[in-house]
Amino acid sequence: MSRIDAKFAQLRADGKKAFVAYVMAGDPDYETGLEIVKGLPAAGVDIIELGMPFTDPMADGPTIQLAGQRALEAGQDLEKTLQYAREFRKTDAVTPIVMMGYYNPIYSRGVDAFLSDATAAGIDGLIIVDLPPEEDDELCIPAQKAGINFIRLATPTTDAKRLPKVLENTSGFVYYVSVTGITGAAAAQADSVGPEVARIKSKTDLPVIVGFGIKNPQNAEDIAKIADGAVVGSAIVERIGAGESVTEVLEFVKSLADGAHRA
Repeated sequence: MSRIDAKFAQLRADGKKAFVAYVMAGDPDYETGLEIVKGLPAAGVDIIELGMPFTDPMADGPTIQLAGQRALEAGQDLEKTLQYAREFRKTDAVTPIVMMGYYNPIYSRGVDAFLSDATAAGIDGLIIVDLPPEEDDELCIPAQKAGINFIRLATPTTDAKRLPKVLENTSGFVYYVSVTGITGAAAAQADSVGPEVARIKSKTDLPVIVGFGIKNPQNAEDIAKIADGAVVGSAIVERIGAGESVTEVLEFVKSLADGAHRA
């Protein structure tokens, strides 16, 4: 059983929904970013979504784009992002880590080398937003064979014809994008998200987690009530970008986690 599967089994047994926190590796700098990542489990985070900084993001709004720029300017790269996982695993062998980003850095490193390094570092899942299901042989299938979950995004425009293809090789969980557009662009609305989550869950036994547009504890609670959990990224990254201390950022993360866990 993967760490992700084990985490959801534990949450189900405890009657809780999942809280997933996204942070950009290396933001605002290597040491500060690593301190935040290490503090996430104690703040109530069930799964860590670790952003891989990339020069040309296409699904990210200004907040995440700026975080990537800060990280790159501070010298963050794919190797240092893997090093985050290695450092994290020295003290935490339980909390799942999902790397989210774009295929180019992985392609440049080499798929086989990356998967070997990611497995050794303790990475549990990948969300690679620019690889559609038609390219599953490129990374998805090799990742699954290496024991790393490949998590696919479903969106409001993923219709009944497209959904089976999206779900075909997905594992770990399904990430439902609650709004049409980029990260941080609009607020998630439970009344519109609910039917979509139900539609996806009717086609898969995987947990369905909802992200994009969740900005505060009440949003997290409302969305978690109708899904298997909630993801918050931009609202956290925005506070890092504003220069809040590690303690302040983690206090905000805890408030979000408490909201999701109330659901």
